[in-house]
Amino acid sequence: MTKKWQIYEINQEKQEQIEKLINEYKINSLLATILVNRDMYEPEKLNIFLHPTRKDFHDPFLMPDMKKAVDRIKKAIKASEKIIIYGDYDADGITSITVLKSFLKDIGVEADHYIPNRLEEGYGLNIPAIEEIGNKKYTLMITVDCGISAIEEIKYANTLGIETIVTDHHEVAETLPEAIAIVDAKRKDNIYPCRDLAGVGVVFKLIQALAMELNLPEESYLKYLDIICVGTISDIVPLKDENRVITKLGLQLVNQTKNIGLKSLLISSGYQKIDSTAISFGVAPRINACGRMGYAEKALQLFLSQNNEEVNNLTKELNQFNSIRQNTEKQIYEEANLLIEKNNLNQRNTIVVAGKDWHHGVIGIVASKITEKYFKPSILLCYEEELAKGSGRSIPGFDLHDALMKCNDTIEKFGGHSMAIGITLKKEMVEKFSNEIEEVATKAHIEEIVPVIQIDSKLELSNLSKEMVESLKELEPFGEGNKTPIFVIKNLKIDSIRALSEGKHLKMTLKENNTMINAIGFNLGDLANEYRIRR
Repeated sequence: MTKKWQIYEINQEKQEQIEKLINEYKINSLLATILVNRDMYEPEKLNIFLHPTRKDFHDPFLMPDMKKAVDRIKKAIKASEKIIIYGDYDADGITSITVLKSFLKDIGVEADHYIPNRLEEGYGLNIPAIEEIGNKKYTLMITVDCGISAIEEIKYANTLGIETIVTDHHEVAETLPEAIAIVDAKRKDNIYPCRDLAGVGVVFKLIQALAMELNLPEESYLKYLDIICVGTISDIVPLKDENRVITKLGLQLVNQTKNIGLKSLLISSGYQKIDSTAISFGVAPRINACGRMGYAEKALQLFLSQNNEEVNNLTKELNQFNSIRQNTEKQIYEEANLLIEKNNLNQRNTIVVAGKDWHHGVIGIVASKITEKYFKPSILLCYEEELAKGSGRSIPGFDLHDALMKCNDTIEKFGGHSMAIGITLKKEMVEKFSNEIEEVATKAHIEEIVPVIQIDSKLELSNLSKEMVESLKELEPFGEGNKTPIFVIKNLKIDSIRALSEGKHLKMTLKENNTMINAIGFNLGDLANEYRIRR
C-alpha cells in the first residue's frame, strides 16, 4: 500500500514561534517544534496543554439541558424516587455507570443499573428492557453512553410513567427523543466548548453540575477522575481540550488509585509504566472483552467491589474473557480475509463481508483490522437467522455514518459516528446494501484518499540527546488527536537485522558514523530477509 509521508513545513512564522518557545519557556528545539506543529504555542493553550489544572474544566451548565437534568435528579432525590441508570456494555459505558452510581451512592442515593446483553439485546435501549424497568416501578431513567437515537424506546418509557434523562456523546439525528433532558454536546444547539467528550466525560460533567448545585466540595467529583480517565482513553476520543485535562489529571490519579478493582486490573495487565498505552492496550481490552462475550456485569462488579477476594476472582475472569476474545478474533479475521480474497472484495472501494457463526461481540475489532490492512471502509456482518448484524470502520476523509444515511432503504437500523458504526439489515438486503455503499464511496472519489503518515520532524541522529528524548514525555498522554510523535532520520546504515517472535517483529541496529541505535519494527518481521546483510 502506497503511503504519503508528510513532513510539517517550518516557514518563517513557525520558526519565530519555535524560537519564542525556546527562549520564553526554556523548551528544547525538538519539543518546541512539535508544539508549534500541533498549534500549541499560544500562552493560554500551551499552559493548559502542558500543565492543566482543575480550574481548566469548562462550566458544565453550558451543556445542553444540563440544568434540566440536574433539577430532575434533585426532584427525584427529594421524593425518594426509584432511579435506574441505563448504560452501554463497553469500557466507556461501564465506567460511566461506575462513576454515576458511585457518586449518587456517596450522596445517599441508591440507584440501580441496567446493561443490555450485547449478544441477546444489542446496543442501546430496547422495548423489553424498558418494559422490565417499568414493571419494577422505576420513575427516572438516566442513560449513559447511549440513548440519543432511542426515539421509540423513550416514547414507550413515557407511556409507562418513566421519565428519561439522556446523557450521550454520539451523533444526533434530525429528531431527538422525547426525554426530560438530552445532554449531548453534539446537539445542533450546543454551545459547550468541547464536542468530543466520551460518554463518561458527559457523566463527569453531570456529577460536576450536581456537586455545584448541592454545594459539595470539588473532591466529591474529582476523585472519580481515575475511572473517568480510563473510559475516556478507552473510547478513543480526541485527547484535546477538556479530554486532555481529564486524561492528564486522571492518569496521575490512576497511578495511585483507591479503586481496588482498577488497581488489580492494572497489575494483571503487566505494564510497568501506567500511561495511556497501558490503559489502551492493557485495561480497555479486558473491560471490553466482558461486554463482547456477554458478561459486562463482571467488569462493572469489578469496579464497584470493595472485597479483595472478589476483585481477585473477577480479575482472573476478565483475563480469561480477554483470552477467549483474542482467539475468537483471530479465527474471524482469518475467515474474513479468505472471503475477501476469494470474492476479490479488496478490488472495491468498500469492503462488506458476511459470515456465519461469527461472534457478534468481536467483529467490530476485526473490522478495524480489515480497514487497517486494506485502507478501505469495511463492514463485517454476522448472519443471525433472518438478519445480518455487524460493525463498520472507516478511513480518515470518509464519513461512514453519513454514507449510511444515503443507504436507508436497505438498512433496518444503525448508529455510531463518522469512523465507526453498528448496523442491522435483513439477510436478503446484504448484496443490495453492499452495492449501495460502494456507489456512495465511488461518487465520493474515495479511491483518491491516500493514507498519510504525519512526520513531526526530520532529525539528525548526532543531534539527539537523552534529555531531548525525555522531554517528549511533556506531550503525554498520547492518543487520538495527540499521536505519539513520528520522526524521520535518513541515510542510516543497517548494522544488524533479525526477526523476533517467530518471524512476527523486526529487530535492527542502525548506525550513523560512530553513533548506534536499536530499532524495533512491530509486525514487520517479513522484512528481515529482504534487508538481510550479506557478509
